[in-house]
Amino acid sequence: MIALGIDSGTQSTKTLALDLESGELLAESRGSYQLVGGLPPGHMEQHPGDWWQAFTRTMEDCLQQLGERRREVVGIGVSGQQHGLVVLDERDEVLRPAKLWCDTSTTQECQLFAEAFGGDEGLIALAGNPILPGYTAPKILWMKRQEPEVFARIASVLLPHDYLNFKLTGKKRMEYGDASGTGLLNLRSRRWQKELVDFIDPALGEALPSVGSSREALGLLSPDLAEGWGLSDSVVVSAGGGDNMMGAIGTGLVCQGVMTASLGTSGTLYGVSESPVIDPEGEVAAFCDSNDQWLPLVCTMNVTVTTEAMRSLFALSLPELEAAVSASPRGAEGLCLLPYLTGERTPNLPQGSGVLHGLTPANLTQENLARAAAEGATLGLAYGLNRFRALGVNPSEIRLTGGGSQSPAWRQICADAFGAEVVCLQTTEGAALGAAMQGGVAAGVGDLESFCERFVKPDEGTRTAPQEEGISFYHAQGERLHSLTQSLHRAGHL
Repeated sequence: MIALGIDSGTQSTKTLALDLESGELLAESRGSYQLVGGLPPGHMEQHPGDWWQAFTRTMEDCLQQLGERRREVVGIGVSGQQHGLVVLDERDEVLRPAKLWCDTSTTQECQLFAEAFGGDEGLIALAGNPILPGYTAPKILWMKRQEPEVFARIASVLLPHDYLNFKLTGKKRMEYGDASGTGLLNLRSRRWQKELVDFIDPALGEALPSVGSSREALGLLSPDLAEGWGLSDSVVVSAGGGDNMMGAIGTGLVCQGVMTASLGTSGTLYGVSESPVIDPEGEVAAFCDSNDQWLPLVCTMNVTVTTEAMRSLFALSLPELEAAVSASPRGAEGLCLLPYLTGERTPNLPQGSGVLHGLTPANLTQENLARAAAEGATLGLAYGLNRFRALGVNPSEIRLTGGGSQSPAWRQICADAFGAEVVCLQTTEGAALGAAMQGGVAAGVGDLESFCERFVKPDEGTRTAPQEEGISFYHAQGERLHSLTQSLHRAGHL
């Protein structure tokens, strides 16, 4: 039996076919797309139709690789980028391009929420989270304020993975995990928070789909698609989830004790909890996971964004970037980078920018700039890990994913900055793998715990232990970065 896992991300869609008995990846395919061009600064949008085209291309490619074995497909799971806003009219046509998780154009709307509900403290007390620019709620309010004629035509509000699920099944529904990233879900009750919904518009509740268990299958693949793809008419589509929620499953996070850190374009750090983990300071997002538990999470917007900027500046290959980071000593000879090139979510600096501090004629080298980029990006996640520990979440191991995790030098920086062992996994497509495993469970083949135990294996050759001198150094360096950030923010420069 085979399950298909699809991860629809910001840059591309990845589809894979998983043998549910052996854990072998039988087929893989990837299709890319672009952001909408020519938008004002802070606006990040994509056409949902581009996601569906990439979805169908990669699906057909994988099925072609499977050949006659395509008849063994029993389940499909979909992972999608969190927070994106997809709006449909009464004919189920997309009304406008989707505003994405990285869109920071909604700072005024976030302020309106804060003013109405007693600031971040009041919002956290009400529903568990502050309202941040990346979330879906302020995007909806932005549309009402900036595009009222479009807002008036909204019949359905969906998230990216919900839209793809709708295309597969004709059904509209949200599961707890991705719904928690809208900002409109009460994290304690896992129900829509009426006061927040009504603050946007009393009629919005009719456009929001029902929300329910992440373990409950959405339904069967539509007969037309099943016939066109040569699949059985009994293929089940699972609830799916957001990319971080599916990434948690795909990296084996179905119980407490282990965390995952993603060193991708953006950075995420998350772990599973059996009860809500609500940060009174609002820096750890109190999300639900896609296994009917909770997924406290920290997100930063600048990880490989930062290192890729340095690589582009000096026209370095990836091996040359690795050599440059390795050639610079810990601390880059006094050079410190605040890596807020595209604004930032943690800390909440949507209008932030990058800052180099400590430049001297002696330390202004290619190697030190490369090292400072990797260190700055990592210390942003380490700041989030310190918040986790303050809330009682203390991991024994951190599993690394994303492109940055392939760098041995960066893995050592992570181990030292996190103060914990780090290790990569044998399979790099965490979100797509998690989606496939959830698809298998929805089809009644097995359970997530046994799938994770059998299919999610650490790559022991990458396991990296922290060094005592590195732990103490990066603790102090993290305090320096935080102090600089606070000082510049108070002065109005960030």
